Amino acid sequence: MSSKKLTCVCIAFFLVLCASVRLEAQLQVGFYTSSCAIAEFVVKDEVRKAYMSDMGLAAGLGCDGSVLIDSTTSNTAEKDAPANNPSLRGFETIDNAKARLETLCPGKVSCADIVAFAARDSVEMAGGLGYDVPAGRRDGRVSLASEANTNLPSPASNVNQLTQIFGNKGLTQEEMVTLSGAHTIGRAHCTSFSPRLYNFNTTTNQDPTLDSQYASQLKQKCPQGSTNTNLVVPMDPSSPNVMDVGYYNDILANRGLFTSDQTLLTNSATANQVNQNAMNTFVWGSKFAAAMVKMGQIGVLTGGAGEVRLNCRKIN
Repeated sequence: MSSKKLTCVCIAFFLVLCASVRLEAQLQVGFYTSSCAIAEFVVKDEVRKAYMSDMGLAAGLGCDGSVLIDSTTSNTAEKDAPANNPSLRGFETIDNAKARLETLCPGKVSCADIVAFAARDSVEMAGGLGYDVPAGRRDGRVSLASEANTNLPSPASNVNQLTQIFGNKGLTQEEMVTLSGAHTIGRAHCTSFSPRLYNFNTTTNQDPTLDSQYASQLKQKCPQGSTNTNLVVPMDPSSPNVMDVGYYNDILANRGLFTSDQTLLTNSATANQVNQNAMNTFVWGSKFAAAMVKMGQIGVLTGGAGEVRLNCRKIN
């Protein structure tokens, strides 16, 4: 069982959800005040150094400690599930923070908490609002690619499917729309949306809900029949490294990259949320921070459950 079975690719982190086990989280802000007071500073320092060398890193940090575990000859881990690989990045940043903390506070700070801190820090460095992170998570001992493959929402999901997936984790439809705004930063592989350009069931083979000029731009970057699986485009071309409301403005202009983005206009309630979020970056940022805190308390291991991994890439 992973340390926090609700994952996000923080934060655009191409938002994804894994199966969660509903446990009563016993987390608290300032959890490491006595045992390792420097913990959050060390994590932020490592995230800052990585961000300064690669601003796109904010979109690649994972939010679940179990996604850090490496695969073995007998097990394919979450990080190597098709839905996560190669979207997830930044493992070295987590490794660096963990190594420093093991020197300063041996065996105290969990990988799950390091990732939760890093997620907050990456949001803040990309221009989003900072927020307090309740901590005290323990690390799980299992990481299975099958869980990611089975439970992650598809880029082709419709609004009802998204609502159900998030609802199964205890998140409201409004929180789903709020968290989807993470797609305002980061990049997407052409293979995740190319069916909208070439394989749609219309006379033009193109999704009619996609702005035609935008579609033409995407086709130039993602040519039909290309076998290059590394081709990527920014999710929000106007401000790909800034946590702003560009994502919602893109949707209103029929420039949502994924079907799962543009589908938010097909429901009156979610369309209303898109419009509200597009009008005020601060309001959306505040809701996003609150939703991240709530999401970070779903399905965590606390107390005597799990362990504090000494190396984030493998169980003790």
